[in-house]
Amino acid sequence: MASEAPIALGTPAYRRLTLAMLFAGFSTFSLLYSVQPLLPLFAAQFRLTAEGASLAVSLATGPLAIGILFAGFVSDRVGRRPLMIAAMFAAGALTLAAAVVPGWSGLLVLRFLTGVALAGVPAVAMAYVAEEVDAGSVGAAMGLYIAGSALGGMAGRLVVSIVADLEGWRWALAAVGVAGLAMAEAFRRLAPLSRNFTPSVGRPGALLRSAGSLFTDRAMPLLYLEAFLLMGVFVTIYNYAGFRLMSPPYSLSQAAVGGVFLLYVLGSVSSAKFGTLAGRLGRRKVFWIPVVLLIAGVALTAMTPLVLVISGIAVVTIGFFGAHSIASAWVGRRAQVAGGGGSRGQAAAFYLFFYYMGSSVLGSAGGFAWTHAGWPGVTAFCLLLGVAALVIGLVLRTVPPLVVEPPAPQRMPDP
Repeated sequence: MASEAPIALGTPAYRRLTLAMLFAGFSTFSLLYSVQPLLPLFAAQFRLTAEGASLAVSLATGPLAIGILFAGFVSDRVGRRPLMIAAMFAAGALTLAAAVVPGWSGLLVLRFLTGVALAGVPAVAMAYVAEEVDAGSVGAAMGLYIAGSALGGMAGRLVVSIVADLEGWRWALAAVGVAGLAMAEAFRRLAPLSRNFTPSVGRPGALLRSAGSLFTDRAMPLLYLEAFLLMGVFVTIYNYAGFRLMSPPYSLSQAAVGGVFLLYVLGSVSSAKFGTLAGRLGRRKVFWIPVVLLIAGVALTAMTPLVLVISGIAVVTIGFFGAHSIASAWVGRRAQVAGGGGSRGQAAAFYLFFYYMGSSVLGSAGGFAWTHAGWPGVTAFCLLLGVAALVIGLVLRTVPPLVVEPPAPQRMPDP
């Protein structure tokens, strides 16, 4: 079909699209991570170990990671907007169903399907905006999607904690599911119809061939490994902090533990600050700094006073988002040369694949540390991952740039 003029900043269509993207980001990450503060409740009700309860998170993020690699091909055929609408409605309905399913196995099946469904949003959000919006206005539109992702990840966890404290975890999941369906409908009504989408007949084999150039680059596999390790530390700390804080000597309420997720606000600030610093001084010179902060934060959580534990989680949050914002932007910049301009989307997809696999695999592995060695085991596990990430970061300092990298605004994909 013939291309039409892209949506310009300041027009009614642009305002509708940016608001729709805010809802998309909010819905996706509230549905994905809303169960995280409920893990101690799942363990108690279904008589599970910590690692067993963590499957409620891991069995969603794992399929999401894999789905991201293929959702782009689906959207090339059916369109970006239709896939995002279907994904949001399906995820909301599956979360609502999870609130009433009777057993643990049924809950895990629904969480698995929720992860599969949600892959249709982050995998194609950038492509949808890039196709429909004027090039000079793409950044602002994606900024609202990213902001919605951060707010959704924080608000989803906080809301379920408060509702679970008052009415139980089933009502908490029901509330998030209904909100997800409402935001899916809002997105359907607000998101403009695609005017510049052209169906593609590309084959999956083309992805494998063009991806080869990304994995033969010296820096790209290291950046993917960083995503895996850093997300593993971050999710492990947040997965099992609730188990510790709801136990003696702290014995905090479910709502109080949910309040810990307000620390995500620090991540938004950290991402912007470290992004600016990396743009001015260079990613190679700056990347190790937030990784060291991450390690220091993990060590601080090993202390006993509650104020030091919470401070440690805050420092972990600052370090993680700072490192993640630098690494994700680094991948995008490097991919322009390593795989050609057309490989930028594939490079980002692989980064997100390793990112969410870190959440799935390492997030559950941290549960074994909690079960067998308590919080000292969790901190030792996370310190090991953090030190490995620091070593890789130092190796990345020695990898020369493919081109002179000018300062660029940094983006922060959200967990």
